[in-house]
Amino acid sequence: MPEEKTGQQIFLSGIGGQGILFITRLLAETAIHKELPVLTSETHGMAQRGGTVVSHLKVGCFTSPLIRPGRADGLLLLKAENLAQHRFYLKPGGWIVMNARSLPPAPDTSAGAVLHAAIHHIDADRLAEETGNPQSVNAIMLGFAAARASASAGTTPALFCSAEDIVAAIHQRFGQREKLLRSALEAFDLGLRHGR
Repeated sequence: MPEEKTGQQIFLSGIGGQGILFITRLLAETAIHKELPVLTSETHGMAQRGGTVVSHLKVGCFTSPLIRPGRADGLLLLKAENLAQHRFYLKPGGWIVMNARSLPPAPDTSAGAVLHAAIHHIDADRLAEETGNPQSVNAIMLGFAAARASASAGTTPALFCSAEDIVAAIHQRFGQREKLLRSALEAFDLGLRHGR
């Protein structure tokens, strides 16, 4: 059976300091907690100078960590400007969850994959600022993705896990670090509520 039929592939993109690696690791830990095979690959680029950071996440029976163009089930973008740069990874019928104030302009006809994608956006930057914790953008985005990717399940693949699975992984990761745990859970829940 082709490997793309047995699992889920998610491409994550942002800029340095936004927490792409945190989201990737949390989703990988969620998969491990569910006893699912998982592969990740990260490209940091000029992360320390605000450059692009991308991660490839594969959950299921895959043999290589990198997602081929046109094969990603979903794109999770912490920076709206990265859509044009990375949309070619998305397969037709996939989903896009992006941090943006508004939906991007309709793509031209050469962006075939995006034309058939479910696009969901949230102004996570604004929400994070309003909570007084600008660094919570990543957890807000993850909560929003958990809600919206599942909501797209009728036409596109849902996430491999539920919101409850991710919450369990957050508890496991932060353990006794109460302040970080509370902050992550509040931000995740905020994104989740905005996605429902």
